[in-house]
Amino acid sequence: MAGIQHDHTAAGSLWRDLASFALYKPNQGKVARQVTGAVLLLTFAIGVWRLWQLLPIWFAGPGSAEGVLPSVMPALLLAALAAAAWLAFRIVNVPKFADFLISVEAEMAKVSWPSLDEVVRSSMVIIFLIFALAAILAIYDLFWWFVLRAIQGQR
Repeated sequence: MAGIQHDHTAAGSLWRDLASFALYKPNQGKVARQVTGAVLLLTFAIGVWRLWQLLPIWFAGPGSAEGVLPSVMPALLLAALAAAAWLAFRIVNVPKFADFLISVEAEMAKVSWPSLDEVVRSSMVIIFLIFALAAILAIYDLFWWFVLRAIQGQR
């Protein structure tokens, strides 16, 4: 097939980035990368914990290796957690993703955050409006209920 070329460099670059020990732009986007890495690690850790719960169920049954599984399972799950920690660390250092997180942190620094007093006042206005609209809808509902009951009673 002439003219068709396959680009394997993107996949190769991803595997190279995941196997690398280098930090990509280590002084930029620290907070965004640390938080993202922590969330990824927490997600992976929950998966490992769930695996800890399900492995005995999966391997239980007639002819299962009940004696082998409990002795090997802690080491396997610790290795899975270590691999998850490495993967979370490497994901936040993949250049494209790291650049995205650096940009996110830069944009978040530009945001003008409201003060606590502004948040409280705005929340009170919104809560008041929700209750006011609920009361108005309740009054409309009662009005139409009485009107329709009166019409139905005349028949």
